[in-house]
Amino acid sequence: MSTATSPVPGYAYGSPRLARAPFTTTDLAALQKALLFTQEDVEALRQSKSILADQTDAILDVWYGFVASTPELVVYFGDAKTGQPNAAYLEAVRKRFALWILDTAAANYDQAWLDWQYEIGLRHNRIKKNRTDGVDSTPQVNFRYLLALTIPITTTLKPFLARKGASAEDVERMHAAWVKSVLMQAILWSHPYVKEGEF
Repeated sequence: MSTATSPVPGYAYGSPRLARAPFTTTDLAALQKALLFTQEDVEALRQSKSILADQTDAILDVWYGFVASTPELVVYFGDAKTGQPNAAYLEAVRKRFALWILDTAAANYDQAWLDWQYEIGLRHNRIKKNRTDGVDSTPQVNFRYLLALTIPITTTLKPFLARKGASAEDVERMHAAWVKSVLMQAILWSHPYVKEGEF
């Protein structure tokens, strides 16, 4: 999906206004090699798209339930003055999160995708956090949680991959591909947190 066809505020995948990512498709290919991410993983992710497409709300219910029950995470959606979770902020992010599920499953690794990953990283870092939704919240998601969230996101996704009759072998393949993809994206999102020349 591109920003031109999305009614979701702040969803800018494909926008020409996004900054060009400081990492290239060549860099991405090298990272994928290090992650043992192959064409088979691309195919497994794409297989998962039709399985997950009508389950995004249910998936997000699980993920948001986890965040809400984890003070170390929900703080990043809190009002800076009151400390209470900002419901409007949570809802705005949720709409984009649903599209992220579909984008991840689409597995299209072109320059537009790289630029969007860079933007997502900026939006977690103090460089751009809160600006998209115009909120006054915690100024930055601490780096350690970008990578840590790979586990709860992919672990809780596995039952959803099994709900449409895919074989156990296919579920395992899709799940393994999701683990690699989420970690790959989290690594790319970490760029703004790393000293120049060290990424």
